Amino acid sequence: MRQSKLFTKTRREAPADEVAKNAQLLIRGGFVHKEMAGVYSYLPLGLRVLTKIENIIREEMDAIGGQEIRMATLHPSEKWKTTGGWDAVDVLFKIQSRTEKEYALGQSEEEIVTPIAQEYALSYKDLPVAIYQIGQKYRDELRAKSGVMRGREFGMKDMYSFHETQEDFEKFYEIVKASYLKAFNRCGLEVKVTEASGGAFSEKLSYEFMALSDAGEDDILYCNACTHCVNVEIAKEKEGNACPKCGKGKLMKARAVEVGNVFDLGQKYPKAFGFTYKDTEGKEQTPIVGCYGFGTSRLVGTIVETFADEKGMVWPEGVAPFAIHLVSLGKDSDEISKTADALYDDLVRAGVEVLYDDRDMRAGEKFADSDLLGIPKRIVVGKDAVNTGEFEVVNRATGEVVKTSRAKLVG
Repeated sequence: MRQSKLFTKTRREAPADEVAKNAQLLIRGGFVHKEMAGVYSYLPLGLRVLTKIENIIREEMDAIGGQEIRMATLHPSEKWKTTGGWDAVDVLFKIQSRTEKEYALGQSEEEIVTPIAQEYALSYKDLPVAIYQIGQKYRDELRAKSGVMRGREFGMKDMYSFHETQEDFEKFYEIVKASYLKAFNRCGLEVKVTEASGGAFSEKLSYEFMALSDAGEDDILYCNACTHCVNVEIAKEKEGNACPKCGKGKLMKARAVEVGNVFDLGQKYPKAFGFTYKDTEGKEQTPIVGCYGFGTSRLVGTIVETFADEKGMVWPEGVAPFAIHLVSLGKDSDEISKTADALYDDLVRAGVEVLYDDRDMRAGEKFADSDLLGIPKRIVVGKDAVNTGEFEVVNRATGEVVKTSRAKLVG
């Protein structure tokens, strides 16, 4: 894409009403547009990042047998009243239509997915089954904060699995856990699997996937020698104690962002809807349900908070809006511009995702914008490229500069 054709523009100053670093940088870079507190529209660059995150988790869920659907966002109140959620869930957006019927905007999907599964999972032969969607969620937060990391409208992947036994659910949880860790790694994040309370979703123990970040809202204790990790709120141990799991490491305290979770919902929702299936003996049984959340839009903000520096955003390669930021220092149709145009065409033909800064601006302004946007590699086309045929390639994360030939750049 030619940057001269990109309808969004960068901003030098952060919005006065934004305190979260991720919101400041995303708005300055033209990735998102703030509609009101806790609600953001995703613009071309931001949507490219969000879509890449969605595709990563989609690939991982498909790989373990998840089946993608698209569930309704507007929910009939009757389903929420059936489960007791209508009065119990305080963040539920409630709507009354002109016909005086009541509806809810989906803040989770248990009330929708359970009746769907009930219609098709009639026998033990139909279980286990895992159903997921990637879509929008709505929560009536009293004070939306932390930019795109905690909003009133946000993107999420949520999956629900239905099982014959607790043992089967726990076996599938381990599969999902490994898949989640792989997905977070592909997004460039190191994530800890943390024990936590089930909160509003379940009375049982749940698991949260916590990315280490000073912008987080939770404190965790993790072992520096094994995978043991626990939320401070339910921890029996303290910072510096020996790890209760391996006995070798010490517990370290850190601030973290919850970017995913797993809830053991038990039989609560199937019982509420009278959902049963026939077992091997033809007897009616109630399935066990697991819920698996993955915060897609929250991940956008978490990545910004985790990797940004004083110059701007720094996107990991797996989720960056473009792989290359090609910056031309030429003017009009001089030799530098022609060289940059030719390289851009070659990169596009080679299948490389390129944002080409062909704007008529000073070099300093272009470099400042490039740093702000945070694309992993910047290729600078100046006089040296015309004279020697070698291009300056700057690594955004490390600042390393190397000279590379055209042949190597286009593969």
